[in-house]
Amino acid sequence: QDDLQFAEEYLHRFYNLVESANRTKRSSDLNSIEEKLKEMQIFFGLNASGHLDSNTIEVMKEPRCGVPDVYFYRSNTKVNLWSQNILTYRVGQYTRDLPQRTVDNLIHSALKVWSDVSQLTFVPSSDKADIMIHFAKKGHGDLFPFDGPGGTLAHAYGPSDGIGGDTHFDDDEHWSSEFNGYNLYLVAAHEFGHALGLSHSSDHRSLMYPTYKRRNINGLLLSPQDIQNIQKLYGPRSSYLRWPYFFLFPFSLPLRLEEKCDGNLTFDAVARSGEMILFFRDRRLWWFSQTPQLEVKEGIISQLFPKIKSNIDAAYDVPQKGLLYIFKGLKYLTTKDLKVRGNFKSIKKLGFPSSVKQIDGAVYNQKIGKTLFFVGNQYWSYNEDRKIMDQGFPRLIEDDFPGIENNVNAVFEMDGFLNFFSGPKMYKYNNKKKKVVEIKDLNTWLGC
Repeated sequence: QDDLQFAEEYLHRFYNLVESANRTKRSSDLNSIEEKLKEMQIFFGLNASGHLDSNTIEVMKEPRCGVPDVYFYRSNTKVNLWSQNILTYRVGQYTRDLPQRTVDNLIHSALKVWSDVSQLTFVPSSDKADIMIHFAKKGHGDLFPFDGPGGTLAHAYGPSDGIGGDTHFDDDEHWSSEFNGYNLYLVAAHEFGHALGLSHSSDHRSLMYPTYKRRNINGLLLSPQDIQNIQKLYGPRSSYLRWPYFFLFPFSLPLRLEEKCDGNLTFDAVARSGEMILFFRDRRLWWFSQTPQLEVKEGIISQLFPKIKSNIDAAYDVPQKGLLYIFKGLKYLTTKDLKVRGNFKSIKKLGFPSSVKQIDGAVYNQKIGKTLFFVGNQYWSYNEDRKIMDQGFPRLIEDDFPGIENNVNAVFEMDGFLNFFSGPKMYKYNNKKKKVVEIKDLNTWLGC
């Protein structure tokens, strides 16, 4: 009786078994259960007898994903998918089983499973994201409470507004980066498949197989079917480049090594996004992570920012807000977690006089909450909180930044130092001591 009750609950949750409200219709209920048992047995490659045998109950009791194997809308052949290929994600609530940095790395790697074979792009966000990730116990604010240790490990919602894409993990489980518990990387990669629009697969080789199975986490997790299904939704990766935050760029307009390492190379703008440093030159863009082992990658600006068709003049980021501002001529564009917000705006809204036709360089000083704009031999100070220019500006660059050339091409802050780019040189500036502490060729940033 206990096994039958468990099976009914299982079939109700994962195979849309509809229970009769009239208990006198028990015989019809049993017929319905038999049909659903056959459906489940066929899905898992069991003997489709319609009877609750030991093999069937054994599969039912395996730890598994909480997403149904048969959707209520299975008859509808249209699959929900994201309308954009750049998706943001954020861990809103962590597990205590692992350090937060380990969780971040495992989530990062699990998303990479899908971006490696498709045109999808995943960007970490500090705000509301497309894919919100939470570790929670029992009832946690949706219609599908967790069931304690074992049983259902996690569930995710397919692409849509609101809760769509959100991914929840049962924090009553013991999560691990290895196999001394449930492997978070393995489970997360499966759940993100659902968050992208994939359903369960009856192929036991598939990552989208419903039950938890140990796999080689150092190899390719995806089966040929998985790759085909995700590429059917979002296109193949093909000849795309990948960076550590998964921005994918085609190989159009590649820069030859001798050009990149030319001693006369200059940058139009330099800015940061998360752990990445971005270098802009004409239509090209280079990036690399501050993590030493990650190499310099190259792409085209318009692939990341479609509204920008050619070179830019300046850029700066406000890291705690995830904002990046890009300047071109008399206008600027705002991005949030590298997604464009709205259209170009006039730089006059920032308080610049009509005599300023373009910005040469810009950098945000997080300690004082001010952005410095460099134009010709002068610079302005802009209060990011009050959204106004500070009084007493512009001032001469040479008066406040001794040793810095007037023609600033780009500037960004790192480790408390201002890095000025002027011509083919970079000047590392100690703002406290008011002196240049290092000068080097700028293309050393590109591995030359």
